[in-house]
Amino acid sequence: MDKEIIQKVYKTLENRRDNPIDSYTSNLMKDDLKKAEDKILEKIGEETAEVLIASKNNENLIDESVDLIFHTLVLLAYKKIEFEDLLNEFEKRHK
Repeated sequence: MDKEIIQKVYKTLENRRDNPIDSYTSNLMKDDLKKAEDKILEKIGEETAEVLIASKNNENLIDESVDLIFHTLVLLAYKKIEFEDLLNEFEKRHK
């Protein structure tokens, strides 16, 4: 497995934000600022609930966790947070 897959996904999200195509993520980020952010936050809320349920039921926890992480990355890309800033924060907290 490519250990840099999250960075590749993030670059794709930034590209879909800046160069929208007919895709799920482009459509999620393309509305006016308030509406797009609300849709993304709603998805994060849904995915959070699904992670909790998956954990309690010992089912699909990996799948649901990836969905939650993905939608969190969508939010960060939408808000134009640089991927390096995210990595730097992880590095800072790891020390």
